[in-house]
Amino acid sequence: MAVDAEIVFPVIEFHSSDLERGTEGWNRLCKRVREACETFGCFEVVYEKISKNVREDVFGLLKELFDVPVERKQKNTSPIPFHGWVGPCKEISLLYEGFGLGDASNYDSIKSFAQVMWPDGHPHFCYELGNRSLDMNYKTLMRMMKYIPPQQGEYESGLFAHTDKPLSTLICEHQIPGLEIEVNDGQWIKLFNLSPSSFVFVVGDTLKAWSNGRLKAVTHRVMMNEGKDRYSMSAFAVPNENTIIKAPKELIDEQHPQLYKDFDFKDYLLFVYSDPKKRINSGQQIDAFAALSPPASN
Repeated sequence: MAVDAEIVFPVIEFHSSDLERGTEGWNRLCKRVREACETFGCFEVVYEKISKNVREDVFGLLKELFDVPVERKQKNTSPIPFHGWVGPCKEISLLYEGFGLGDASNYDSIKSFAQVMWPDGHPHFCYELGNRSLDMNYKTLMRMMKYIPPQQGEYESGLFAHTDKPLSTLICEHQIPGLEIEVNDGQWIKLFNLSPSSFVFVVGDTLKAWSNGRLKAVTHRVMMNEGKDRYSMSAFAVPNENTIIKAPKELIDEQHPQLYKDFDFKDYLLFVYSDPKKRINSGQQIDAFAALSPPASN
């Protein structure tokens, strides 16, 4: 993958032979993943098992989804902000539209979603999304997103800079680049020329807290300047109900004192979304909520 200026973004290939715990290949893979998450908070995952044809089928169905009438889209609701359908708006972006599927590893949830979007259901959508794109084996929140291009010659935000709140995110984009990550304070690099068999893994705030700050929750955004619509999917690993986020004792010692209090993930979400007028930078929200000492001021 090409990136800006001399920064070498980590690309990690996942092979079936390296996914057996305890093997030499597994240990090498774990080391590379840990180093990437400590340094960048994200990396490119190359996984040949999910073919280009499968991805094309899935994104073809996503295009059908965004063509359904607005009155059906509005039925994709959730009590949690940004977990249901979000149309273009000034608060997020006039270029952005997204759906939410709260339990995308559950076939019945996918079927119910399809029946709301299409009156007669959509068996092909259910099959492809349930049996193909979710080979990741997570119980996930899935967001399916579309970004329309800005006016010719413009370079505009498709999604504001933020850190993700769950444990982690796996992002899959289709053809049109736009994802950018912050590698240093104010220095952004654009990820482009992603392999047709790749995803981008992103560390979230909750995994940062669980790791006692050793893993980096990367700030990222979407910027648009292309002349075509951009489609992407994100699979968020969300802790189960009543999960307490607590750093393992192995990650706490004299050189690495405990940085975050133990907390319920749901309480963190309520904190983040309770008052949209709070002027807390997204990358500082986990510190404002759970840090055992006051966060450093900018």
